[in-house]
Amino acid sequence: MSEGWDLFSIVERGGPVMWPLLGVSIVSVAVSLERAWFWWSLHSDRETKRYRKLLKAFRAGDRTRAEESLESPGTVYDQLARRMLEDGPDDAIAVEAIEDLRGQTERFTGILSTIVTASPMLGILGTVTGIVQSFELLGGTRTLVDPRDVSAGIGEALIATAGGLIVALATLFPYMIFRAQADKALGRFEAIVAAAKQGLGPTRNWSVRR
Repeated sequence: MSEGWDLFSIVERGGPVMWPLLGVSIVSVAVSLERAWFWWSLHSDRETKRYRKLLKAFRAGDRTRAEESLESPGTVYDQLARRMLEDGPDDAIAVEAIEDLRGQTERFTGILSTIVTASPMLGILGTVTGIVQSFELLGGTRTLVDPRDVSAGIGEALIATAGGLIVALATLFPYMIFRAQADKALGRFEAIVAAAKQGLGPTRNWSVRR
């Protein structure tokens, strides 16, 4: 009877390393979905229009219109703008506010980066254990009757390698997209602060670029 190629049979054929790979792949999917929803909500057409309206109000020095364009608790842009209105567009206040908000824009970035790095390493570990298993059969004292005993170890090595690369690649692309969105958010932070300083306070040289 031939073995199936469903998910759990593939995990079993790939050896013990496939279980942690399955775990990190689930984490990767969950985090990617959460971040995708966050960035889609933050940079939707509706929120982009509100953001531009807020910039115009700040540049015009119209505090009333700026306050009316804010929502509570609102997005990270609302929170930064509210801080500028309440405490003034001061350099120290702006830097402090943006550093506080980075926790939301860069949330789970470290987890995705770790998965991208660790998944191929787990795959290589599975490769080593599979090859060792095959060599033990070839170099052992027991007479090798069925060549499939050796191929099982080689198959484990190949499946583990492929699994690690698949998880890493599937995580890499969302990670790079989310990093680009975080850079976009940082640019908008700068624009909000610059507009607030133009309309609500004296203009100074200020930047939060890394």
